[in-house]
Amino acid sequence: MARLFFATSSVLLLQAALGFMPASKLALAPRTAARTSVPSRSGLRMAATAEEYKACYVDLLETVNKANCAPIVVRLAWHDAGTFNKANADKPFPDRGGANGSIRFDPELAHGANAGLGIALKLLEPVKKRHPNVGWADLMQAASAAGIEATGGPRIPMRYGRKDAAGPEDCPKEGNLPGANIPGQQTGPFPDGTPTPADHLRKVFHRMGLSDQDIVALSGAHTLGRAYKDRSGLGKESTKFTEGDAAPRGDGAKGYGRKGGQPWTEKWLKFDNSYFATMYDPNADPELLKLDTDLCIFGDEGFRPHSMKYKDDQDAFYKDYCVSHAKLSELGVEWEVPGGVTF
Repeated sequence: MARLFFATSSVLLLQAALGFMPASKLALAPRTAARTSVPSRSGLRMAATAEEYKACYVDLLETVNKANCAPIVVRLAWHDAGTFNKANADKPFPDRGGANGSIRFDPELAHGANAGLGIALKLLEPVKKRHPNVGWADLMQAASAAGIEATGGPRIPMRYGRKDAAGPEDCPKEGNLPGANIPGQQTGPFPDGTPTPADHLRKVFHRMGLSDQDIVALSGAHTLGRAYKDRSGLGKESTKFTEGDAAPRGDGAKGYGRKGGQPWTEKWLKFDNSYFATMYDPNADPELLKLDTDLCIFGDEGFRPHSMKYKDDQDAFYKDYCVSHAKLSELGVEWEVPGGVTF
């Protein structure tokens, strides 16, 4: 049984080609709050302002572009947030898990589902140094939102001001994230005891307080990235979409970072609704990856209405995806500034 990784791998579209608004137009109505000091591993840091978060976000757009790493930073943020358990919602921070930055510490980074995510942390370290008042939990979630937008997806309405987990002692136990199989290769229940892919997804995501619609919308982010056999044990070593002159970016430009792996979509560095079309199509190119947890979003009666809608209507997918992504990014959060900061 292999772990299923949220969107993996690299490269995003040039900021100019996507027509990003200048920093001066990134916000409509920033939320302001009194400047306070908050604890960090190195002592105290000042709570970031809306302008600092805005500058950090622009920096992330540029940094992720240069490093060719949009999918892996999405995966980093999701795996940090995905440890939340709604049954522990009343427990003190950070015992409930969630988007608290604990994945940056070795005990959690060493979890099997997090293989390769140290790369993403190293890519974000220079950004953290340039924006020291932005905490790690916020930095990860901002990078994820930037990765979606930079590859052609929607701008996600995000809040910032998360409290960071303080140290390795705050890391959750292993086993919170979803698994998957190549169709036809499942020989028994999932490790959590669930018998089918749909049951497994529901057990994992309903534990977080997410709905069937959230599960399907978030699954659509597999339009980005690749599965690597040396990380998840899933997929092919390489495909025609991940070798040589492959051009997976939305603008058709060459370049995609590390070669190899197997993507879910042909343009695996373009955020759109093509994942749903590919999973639905029985004649899709056989070099594209289809896991049992992918196919079940069309096979399960509860998931199917959402997947069919997103296959046929990209705007509907974007609208629902924004809600689900933002919801995931706030799981288990304790705000340093009440209500968070927007820009």
